[in-house]
Amino acid sequence: MKLEWADVPGARLRYRWGGSGPVVLLLHGHPRTHTTWWRVAPLLVEAGFTVVCPDLPGYGESRIGSYSKTAMAGAVAELMEERFGGAYCAVGHDRGSYVAHRLAVSHGAERLVVLDGVPVAHALGTCDAKFAAAYWHWFFFAQEEKRAEEWISRDPLAWYRNADPAAMGSENYADWRRAVTNPEVVAAMVGDYRCGPSVDRADEEADFAAGRLAGCPTLVGWSAHDDLEELHGDPVAVWRSWVTGPLRGVKIDSGHHMAEDAPEELADAIAGFMRE
Repeated sequence: MKLEWADVPGARLRYRWGGSGPVVLLLHGHPRTHTTWWRVAPLLVEAGFTVVCPDLPGYGESRIGSYSKTAMAGAVAELMEERFGGAYCAVGHDRGSYVAHRLAVSHGAERLVVLDGVPVAHALGTCDAKFAAAYWHWFFFAQEEKRAEEWISRDPLAWYRNADPAAMGSENYADWRRAVTNPEVVAAMVGDYRCGPSVDRADEEADFAAGRLAGCPTLVGWSAHDDLEELHGDPVAVWRSWVTGPLRGVKIDSGHHMAEDAPEELADAIAGFMRE
């Protein structure tokens, strides 16, 4: 797959792409870079798709001035329109799921896959002690005093200690390590979370109130060995309030980083959804 950069209004994006056929956009989560898809992307190319994997704006080697999902999705939408014609399936994992959702609501993504995520407005609107304890980092990162990025950058490899070089591949692990040890990237990743309880929640609630929902076919996926079901119940039932198009779910036999833990199962799920 080719590694390229694109300058779009307000952002510079690093991305990798390859293949031919219908376009699948893969958006990673925190604290990964686009290389988390290193085993999923070739499988989708072999299955007959064009695959585009950018670093989320602010993550890896992509840069942007605002970390709201509206801004991040706008930058990615510009990339997809300029380089790939604007017709695509937006697949997002973890933090990437919020950008993918915004691409479906505001930028006309033709299909949507959300993995290990529910809308920010739902998560915060139903927050209880169990959620607050499990997702305490959301509230730590949200502090305006920028304590989180200062603390993380003292020893980022101690903070981000759940990266497995064997699962990621040595080159991809090195790429990830460069990213999380860069204070600029750490500040951007925290900034992504900081927008959650403020602008991102407000944008989602405004869309919901106005009936601006995702009208495209949507696949909701979650990791069997993570806590999404435990905290939110049936993820499909949650998303049913936010999607007006056809909707179904799939559980992936993996931990949270499903692209690394179960690439074949995940690629099969995405390819099957694309062919429906």
